[in-house]
Amino acid sequence: MPQNSDESVINLFQKSNATLEDVAKASGVSLATASRCLNRPESVRADKRQRIQDAVEDLNYVPHGAARALASKRTWMIGAVLPSLDSSLFGGALDPFQKELAAAGYSVLIASSDYDPERERIHIRNLLESGVEALLLVGADRDPAVYRLIDAKQVPYVLSWVYEPNQEHAYAGFDNAGAATHLANYLLMLGHRRFGVMSGFNEGNDRAQLRLKGVQTALAAKSITLDPDSVYERKFSVEDGRDVFRLMMSMPEPPTAIICGAAPFAYGALFEAAEMGVAVPDEVSVAGFDDLWLAPHISPSLTAVRTPRREMGEHAARYLVSKLEGQRVAQLRAFETKLIVRNSTGPAPMPKKIDRPPTE
Repeated sequence: MPQNSDESVINLFQKSNATLEDVAKASGVSLATASRCLNRPESVRADKRQRIQDAVEDLNYVPHGAARALASKRTWMIGAVLPSLDSSLFGGALDPFQKELAAAGYSVLIASSDYDPERERIHIRNLLESGVEALLLVGADRDPAVYRLIDAKQVPYVLSWVYEPNQEHAYAGFDNAGAATHLANYLLMLGHRRFGVMSGFNEGNDRAQLRLKGVQTALAAKSITLDPDSVYERKFSVEDGRDVFRLMMSMPEPPTAIICGAAPFAYGALFEAAEMGVAVPDEVSVAGFDDLWLAPHISPSLTAVRTPRREMGEHAARYLVSKLEGQRVAQLRAFETKLIVRNSTGPAPMPKKIDRPPTE
């Protein structure tokens, strides 16, 4: 006889209060094996793992996080504070970071600072108070008091999107200045001598600082000074990219090459160029950073520095797991960037000839 609806609800409620002991009994394994499977699935043989998973689903078993933490004196939580969650940029590193940690039995708590150092500090403090066991942060430029706070809690951390060859911090990033120098050198090779730079706000953003420094280094090697009036610091957005492009092209001597410190700036520049009737790259070349999914599909396709988002996320996770598990610590290094040349860059336009009246 089929159960009536009341009996079904009661049974479901009873199942939802199942314990780990119930899961172990239903799957025919020891309590220790069931616990190890939920925390470290890869450490349990495939056939047992499947039986345990089937029992978890059949019993609607949900581990009690507080009880688990109390018993093990661990939370199995990793904190990640990112500058923004409003684009695929940081998601490109966060997704592999989270997958690597999930495979090791950890969960990730995510917060966004919106590029505000004070907001980041508050998020870090809140995550530490919540008991996170490690932290992923973006960039290294922050108040030393924040590092002292993290160290006082004895919480390992890793800094992504930047790399400095010293032992003060653990880095899983890349050489921003070197990547920008390489991009500027490519444009110099094409004959460009007048440059414009769209940059994020430099204060508290060492990635923006280093990229600007890299451009300046490349130009200085050719005895070219980057005009401060040709450098615009703005919030990362397509709208600001459009606005700055319009301002640059209205200058008495507009740049023949524009380097954009982030993808939204470059997209905005290309959109505005089309609306203004400015030919890219015949009149001005536009290049950017990050090489996000839109770069090869926009018109003209965007020349961009491809940043190692997946590698940073994976290696940051492996490093933190190694630290937490007392294993041999994964080696961190500077990951390579790659310049992807497309249709938005070309040779510098020839100087316009000035017609002069014939001499008598």
